[in-house]
Amino acid sequence: MTGALAAATAAEAPALAALHAAAFPPAEAWGAGAMALMLEMPGAFGLWRPGAGLVLARAAGGEAEILTLAVAPAARRRGLGAALLAGALQGAVLRGAAAMFLEVAAGNAAALALYRAAGFAEVGRRHRYYADGSDALVLRRDLSPS
Repeated sequence: MTGALAAATAAEAPALAALHAAAFPPAEAWGAGAMALMLEMPGAFGLWRPGAGLVLARAAGGEAEILTLAVAPAARRRGLGAALLAGALQGAVLRGAAAMFLEVAAGNAAALALYRAAGFAEVGRRHRYYADGSDALVLRRDLSPS
């Protein structure tokens, strides 16, 4: 998928929330208030392609985490998820992080494939983490300033 990613800010929270709602089940979708709060946290940053996908992350204390990564159904299977993930990894390195963490639903095969292809490995499990009772896998990847 071509085109640059834009920085996501709290000002875009309503559009980010609409995009998140298109990508996730209603019980997991974040509203505009949650998006704004996430982006206003110290160390938080976001990237997005309007109408297509977004990633929110934060870095602190030498570690970073993906808060959410969402790709609208119509934009899937075109490389946008990988581009968003690469942008978040780069943003974490620029903020001094040496490792990146994330949680992903244990049954989300597409996301797991994306993260494993990017070098993430399972380091833990959060039982019954999601609203539907499914487990989350905790994944980690070392980062290097390259």
